[in-house]
Amino acid sequence: MTCDEAEILLHALMDGELDAGHAREVEEHIAGCAACAAQLAAYREMSQAIAAADMKYTAPLALRRRIEASLPQGQTRAPSRRAVLRGFAMGSAVSAIAATGLVAIVLRNDDEQRIDSEIVSAHLRSLQAGHLTDVISTDQHTVKPWFNGKLDVSPPVINLTAQGFTLIGGRLDYIDARSIGAIVYKRRAHVINLFVAQTANTEHRAAKTETIQGFNIRAWSDRGLNYWAVSDIGIDELSEFGEKFEAAAQSSKET
Repeated sequence: MTCDEAEILLHALMDGELDAGHAREVEEHIAGCAACAAQLAAYREMSQAIAAADMKYTAPLALRRRIEASLPQGQTRAPSRRAVLRGFAMGSAVSAIAATGLVAIVLRNDDEQRIDSEIVSAHLRSLQAGHLTDVISTDQHTVKPWFNGKLDVSPPVINLTAQGFTLIGGRLDYIDARSIGAIVYKRRAHVINLFVAQTANTEHRAAKTETIQGFNIRAWSDRGLNYWAVSDIGIDELSEFGEKFEAAAQSSKET
């Protein structure tokens, strides 16, 4: 692991966001690199200083009194015990109903964040020597058949060289405890990994772009497939790549 790769992962190591393998790689690098060890120590010192700082603000009593004085007459009177119990029971029922959806949303968001983190880790692994491609070719008719029999569904392979995104090959990768396809493109000297996985949801999901650990990810779903395009190119260029891929894939299905 190089210092550049380790520096990207230092914050993730501090926050416990790395899987065991990548955490061990970063720790082994830090053990033999004084510069990265010092950087990690500085990050931890900063984090402790922020956590120890007293940043709570208590509103002054005069503000409470002004708010109470502005309420209609009788609104500040203490509620009866029966009213409190009735409100508590109603609130509990509403909370119970809402909690089911809320927990589902929280779990779904956590799951998406975990997968996005795995996507970035897989992208970083691919940048190491000898890890980028299992099949090397600029011909989509060579890359696509290579996936046959290796996955439940063969991912669509689109040649976008004429649009400025050069197809260079593909490989198998491992995300969310299963094998998925990775189609590899280049934009100038920058690598774009397009990860493709089968999903039970056949609805189209519009693209969402975010930045994680310095890498941009554009994720979308279409016709039973989930897509994640990840690279260090700018968001505008990554969005351009995704839009051109989607348009070409749609065109190929209609013909």
